[in-house]
Amino acid sequence: MNHIDRKTFLRGVGTAMALPVLEKMFPMTALASSLPAQAKPVRMAFLFVPNGVEINHWTPKAAGALSGELPNILQPLSELRNDFNILTGLTQHHARANGDGPGDHARSTACWLTGVQAKKTAGSDIRNGVSADQVAAREIGRNTKFASLEIGCERGGVSGDCDSGYSCAYSSNVSWRSENTPVAKEVNPRLVFERLFGNGQAGEEKEAQTRRDLFRQSILDLVSEDASRLKAQLGTRDLRKLDEYFEGVREIEKRLQKFENSQAALIAAGVGKPNGIPADYGEHIRLMGDMMVLAFQADLTRVCTFMFANDGSNRSYHQIGVSEGHHDVSHHGRDPKKLEKKRQIDRFHTEQLAYILRKMKETKDGDASLLDNTMLVYGGGISDGDRHNHDNLPILMAGKAGGRLKTGQHIVYPNETPMTNLFLSMLDKVGVRMDKLGDSTGKLQGLF
Repeated sequence: MNHIDRKTFLRGVGTAMALPVLEKMFPMTALASSLPAQAKPVRMAFLFVPNGVEINHWTPKAAGALSGELPNILQPLSELRNDFNILTGLTQHHARANGDGPGDHARSTACWLTGVQAKKTAGSDIRNGVSADQVAAREIGRNTKFASLEIGCERGGVSGDCDSGYSCAYSSNVSWRSENTPVAKEVNPRLVFERLFGNGQAGEEKEAQTRRDLFRQSILDLVSEDASRLKAQLGTRDLRKLDEYFEGVREIEKRLQKFENSQAALIAAGVGKPNGIPADYGEHIRLMGDMMVLAFQADLTRVCTFMFANDGSNRSYHQIGVSEGHHDVSHHGRDPKKLEKKRQIDRFHTEQLAYILRKMKETKDGDASLLDNTMLVYGGGISDGDRHNHDNLPILMAGKAGGRLKTGQHIVYPNETPMTNLFLSMLDKVGVRMDKLGDSTGKLQGLF
């Protein structure tokens, strides 16, 4: 039997479209129905939410199995309870002032994946540490088209004072390639899509985009000839998987086109040029989440960071009836009305997380699901937004890490357990051996 190279791309003008893992890419016998271990890479995703959570509606009542009714904020995840853990007691000590005064939002963001105390400066002399995602990208990123993917839903500056003397670079980025180089996230869904499915050559990519704009052609139209030749070589299971993948790509294209058509109508009506970002925040998160899933599915990358918003964000949530800014509401002072609005915002975020996790669970990856072969961390660097505390952080970890991770649990660690211990353990499970990351004291016990 002739096998397809794992790095095969479907090609068209300005487009090199990656493929999901197919059985045809690996040696098979009539009795071997599962893919070999090397065909099942473990992905790492880090999803960041700002301004803390209403912790009383987040934390399960007791340690152990996630049985019974989940806390209100976690209820959108009820049907997925066997696919994630809630981790209580983790701390980011270097998000605290430690003599540097105010600036908790900037510090908590900068520290979240590094475990390092950010230098307090609003100038160009920023200094932090290398983040866990970039440590992973240096090693496992060599096997994919993109070493890592950085996405988000809120733009951020790279200079200026954004939080009590801290550079905007700190509060806008969780991913750091070096101690003075944050990895900027992309917030425009169209640009993320073009990056994933363009061929990386600026001239041809622009030509392909112009052609699609003129004729409203899908990327799938551009690679149709290559796709037809490939399909003639595939068996039933691979054909089904390829069709599901194509349907995912087409769905995103349609949603992007619908959004862009509405923007064009606004411009035609005399409204100033929109910024290319969906007005519906939930749709923005879901679009970005879908593209992360596609990137993992096609093995374009195995590492992703996704910031739902920058810390300190004062975005309003009109879609759920909260007109006040998120940051303002997070400083609730125990006001019952503000606490209720904060709970609503936090639950809105977990509703979007539930959408992403369901999509990953529905996506086949060998003989398991994409979620089964992923380690996804969701949470932030502040616990109670009013107190700006950085212990007992709201952390959820989803996926089974290729069968290595026990899920469906609320695991309570001693307070002040470094969160970097979690990252050190995760890195170990993807083959990245390190003795220390930031302020880590060892690997996290009882999780893997």
